[in-house]
Amino acid sequence: MASSSTIYCIMEVLLDAFSAQSLPLFEVAFTRCVIISVSSFMWLRRSGEPIFGPANARNLLASRAVTGCVSLLAFIYCIQRLPMSQAMILSFTTPLMASVAARFILHENLKITDIAGIAFSFFGVLFLLGSPTSIEGVSVEPKLGQGVHVFAVLIGLVSSLAGGVSYCFLRAAAKTSDQPVGTIFSFGLLSTAAVAICMINHPSKSNLLTHEFVLPSFYSFVLMTFLSVLAFFAELFLAHGLQLEKTGKVANIQYLEVALYQLWGMGSLRVALSFGKVVGCLLVFVSACCTMYFGPEKEME
Repeated sequence: MASSSTIYCIMEVLLDAFSAQSLPLFEVAFTRCVIISVSSFMWLRRSGEPIFGPANARNLLASRAVTGCVSLLAFIYCIQRLPMSQAMILSFTTPLMASVAARFILHENLKITDIAGIAFSFFGVLFLLGSPTSIEGVSVEPKLGQGVHVFAVLIGLVSSLAGGVSYCFLRAAAKTSDQPVGTIFSFGLLSTAAVAICMINHPSKSNLLTHEFVLPSFYSFVLMTFLSVLAFFAELFLAHGLQLEKTGKVANIQYLEVALYQLWGMGSLRVALSFGKVVGCLLVFVSACCTMYFGPEKEME
């Protein structure tokens, strides 16, 4: 889920740069899921690996697909009902959830350095996202009343929890099947079907999941396709990282996404330079460097 928020932010910048029209989030998510499914399928066929993974890993692959799909759909609902800054903060609780879930699901030990690293990174995100962030390139529903706001926050926490558990199933499945691409295909296949159902047009404009289809322009389609390909490689590197390293360390590196995005925004003068943002970037980078400095701790089989 954390990577989803960054992808939508980059989508906004590129859509605005090319003066493309606004697109419903479900269309962006559907394009992403289709590209991820097709790319992972072609990867598996080319490598000669089983499409649905070995028999001993299929339950893990199915669990990873379900939790990842729930996290994605809940995040899309959350990003439609909350300001982008709040939705992103909620999305970046996913590494926290992943570290805690790994303690119970994978029985991984959390060291003080792991906890401190994630805490520093999360506080850095709070500094970076303290002010509202607008999204113009991706269409967002009007914000509703206080009751719906609280409900959206709860949905965001559910998305983070599901995303954290998905990290654990992803790590377990990747290690069991010895092929991380299988976890990507299972997630992409289920998410494509779920998002396609949510894209069905509904006469009620207040429907929370369905939206009227908008035919993308050439620029919008190219940008969505390009970012979807990048999303596939991001999923691939994440799965491979979780295959090799502890969940807590990989989750902490995920915070680099928001720091790099803010640096990009400040470098392109789209985001105003402030003391809080500089402190946030420093916290995230110092935490990530410490995580990498302490080195890989590959588990002995």
